[in-house]
Amino acid sequence: MSIIVRPMTIADLPAVIAIEKRSFPTPWSFWLFFQEILSPQRHYVVAQEAGRVVGYAGMSYVLDEGHVTTLAVDPSRRRQGIGQRLLNELVDTALRLGLAFLTLEVRESNEVAQALYRKTGFVVEGRRKDYYCSPSEDAIIMTLHLDRSPFRADEDA
Repeated sequence: MSIIVRPMTIADLPAVIAIEKRSFPTPWSFWLFFQEILSPQRHYVVAQEAGRVVGYAGMSYVLDEGHVTTLAVDPSRRRQGIGQRLLNELVDTALRLGLAFLTLEVRESNEVAQALYRKTGFVVEGRRKDYYCSPSEDAIIMTLHLDRSPFRADEDA
């Protein structure tokens, strides 16, 4: 089966929330996603296979600055390149918008996600002390400088 990455819609929210609850200790609510996908200067996408949402990602942007707000893949579908496809879509969108960079926060203990971001060209640029709760943990701040390098990870990798 092939994965299709497309814009997130309100109809996708029940599936997105189900993945969100299985992925994060403090999940976003239905209403937060609802507001995000309807807000200007936001871009949210889902990965869909055979009519089923298997992952999602989102970003916000202001002027030339972008921020990856969320990225998650259904736990049963991880390590199959879906996260990379979603991240590539956000990077492509950022490039089309002419953004200078994308930033994100990731749990210090989430080495798998950090590896995905590094593979895509993100570099560590800081730390936010006690940014996450349940459990309390520092966030690693990572940035992809789009104005310095045209790098984009290969979707087939």
